[in-house]
Amino acid sequence: MCGMCGLLGGGNHWSNTTAPVAGANPRRQRLIQAALANRVLVPFRLKLDDFHGQSFVLSSPTGASEIVSDFAQVWRVAERMLGHPLDPLTLFIDDTAAP
Repeated sequence: MCGMCGLLGGGNHWSNTTAPVAGANPRRQRLIQAALANRVLVPFRLKLDDFHGQSFVLSSPTGASEIVSDFAQVWRVAERMLGHPLDPLTLFIDDTAAP
């Protein structure tokens, strides 16, 4: 999707709504949302950024980037960039630990 479509489209997905929080405007909440997602994406060498408060940009270490219109699409695009399923829960499971 081109940058202009990323600015004009989207915004209707439930994940794009922000809850009213004292002292936090919607733009700040989106930045917090992206920062939290990056905690999961960093081990996969991916980075998520807010794009003008309307969309997100997901970037890979190879320089590939893609505009995603809503937060739910982030995971699908991340899996496509990685070439395999992304399971964030595997980051928190230590296979070497004894049961």
